[in-house]
Amino acid sequence: MKNLFLIIISLFLFAGCEKEIDLDLDDKSGSIVIEGNITDQDGPYYVRITKSVAVTADNIYPIISNAVVILSDDAGQTEVLKHVGEGFYETNTFTSAPGRTYTLKVSAEGKDFTAKSTMPQPVVLDGLQQDSFMVGGELSYTLLPIFTDPQALGNRYLFKYSVNTSGEIFEAFSDNVNNGVVNQRPLLLPNDDEDGESEKTKVGDTIYVEMQCIDTNVYTYFTSLLQIIDGGGPGGGITPSNPPSNISNGALGYFSAHTVSKKTYVIQ
Repeated sequence: MKNLFLIIISLFLFAGCEKEIDLDLDDKSGSIVIEGNITDQDGPYYVRITKSVAVTADNIYPIISNAVVILSDDAGQTEVLKHVGEGFYETNTFTSAPGRTYTLKVSAEGKDFTAKSTMPQPVVLDGLQQDSFMVGGELSYTLLPIFTDPQALGNRYLFKYSVNTSGEIFEAFSDNVNNGVVNQRPLLLPNDDEDGESEKTKVGDTIYVEMQCIDTNVYTYFTSLLQIIDGGGPGGGITPSNPPSNISNGALGYFSAHTVSKKTYVIQ
């Protein structure tokens, strides 16, 4: 499976430092799925609302276009989001800032859902450093994100990255190990082949990396995805198991207020 090696290695390297998370393997097809993101970048910000489907069904998720979506924060802002198509609800004037706590309220199909997320203070991604290693006699690559973790314990990071803008991958880091120092954990780049088509990272490929500073509940959600052997990542829809959501009343998905720092690197 594409990126399976990457996910398995990530688990061996990092999961041992985190508590074990029990995953809900029940079939929850037909459940409300909410995916909302607020960043420290200029808006608009989006919340998408769909319904889950059975694992055996096609990856076509029914959209919900008539929900009531309200976003607020602890600074007194409140805005009702407008549906702009394909299940996406958009802000108009809402602003963001690190340190604020955001509340998302959704009313859909006779149910009410609530989620909270606090945006951490930003940590800057200073650069990317290339390294390589041998697998089966062939050269594979890693990228080391260069950033300095703050002295205070409890920082959580989500890395979303892609090779030549396709096949988004993610990894989640915490500072439970190496707190307060320069990062020492690399991003493992794809090195497998699928159906005869090369998926290996090679010289000249462009790697797009986004580092997010996330809160603990969002970190739990994404580390749970990494425990699923056949997980699809953030862009792959709802996986066969149901990671623990920070949204109430049985909704699937997540609501994240996070900071963003991006870098691009060309493999040499």
